[in-house]
Amino acid sequence: MARAIKQTAEQASQRTAEQASQRTAEQTGERWSMLADLVADGDVVVLSGAGLSTESGIPDYRGETGRRRRADPMTYHTFVSSASARRRYWARSHLGWRHIVEAAPNAGHRAVAELQRRGLVAGVITQNVDGLHEAAGAHGVIELHGSLHRVRCLGCGHRGARHELDRRLRAENPGWHPRTALINPDGDAVLTTAEIETFRTVDCEGCGGVLKPDVVFFGENVPPSRVQECYALTERAGLLLVLGSSLTVMSGYRFVRHAAARSIPVAIINQGPTRGDGEALMTFDAPLGPALTTLLGDLA
Repeated sequence: MARAIKQTAEQASQRTAEQASQRTAEQTGERWSMLADLVADGDVVVLSGAGLSTESGIPDYRGETGRRRRADPMTYHTFVSSASARRRYWARSHLGWRHIVEAAPNAGHRAVAELQRRGLVAGVITQNVDGLHEAAGAHGVIELHGSLHRVRCLGCGHRGARHELDRRLRAENPGWHPRTALINPDGDAVLTTAEIETFRTVDCEGCGGVLKPDVVFFGENVPPSRVQECYALTERAGLLLVLGSSLTVMSGYRFVRHAAARSIPVAIINQGPTRGDGEALMTFDAPLGPALTTLLGDLA
């Protein structure tokens, strides 16, 4: 009798769990249909983060690949105040940048570009510095944190192509060929102290000033004009669609807050929770490539 009662209780518990799972699936389906309807209405502004590029082989900062980082990112103060820190940065970046250049857009980048081509995406704001949105065919992308494909002189302000700096650094370091198995999200390769100390940097050809990648380092401010451009774009949005960002950094999170304060719907697709979940109309915990490919199919 006791065994029969126990089996009945276990069966009831299993049915309850199955029913709860079914309700969750139905609710997710309803939210996904709502997302598709909002995207179909157009005027979508995309805010993308590092999670969108992980399927291209570029690790993120705070997801599973980010947890395997072995070095803290360079800060602006450290870069400008220390020649040895600059040598360390450029040595690691010189090797790691090759990994960024070789990365190809994934299904998520291509889906965003296709949504823009269909006239549904009104603008793209990216926290990424890899250029993969543009490589996938997106246009008018606002690179919130700049791009690793450009270099800026801190002396005269001249901006140049990273390919040209790469050529100069190769010429300056003809016998420098270290190998690494670990690349960090910002194209920062892990090297030994000995490998770094033998690396030679170069300065601006025009004024002899310090060269810096045209990206916003930690501790550095995004240019105010760029921030205002993003605010204005957000205010015109019918939907702010966050893709692959934990929104931990205020530079991206502020646009979620800006949209929510103006009753502009916010939808988030990300693997794991985000800082903006409380402001979002809906959230989806899913890999970006498959999710955006499915969304494109639903809109066909």
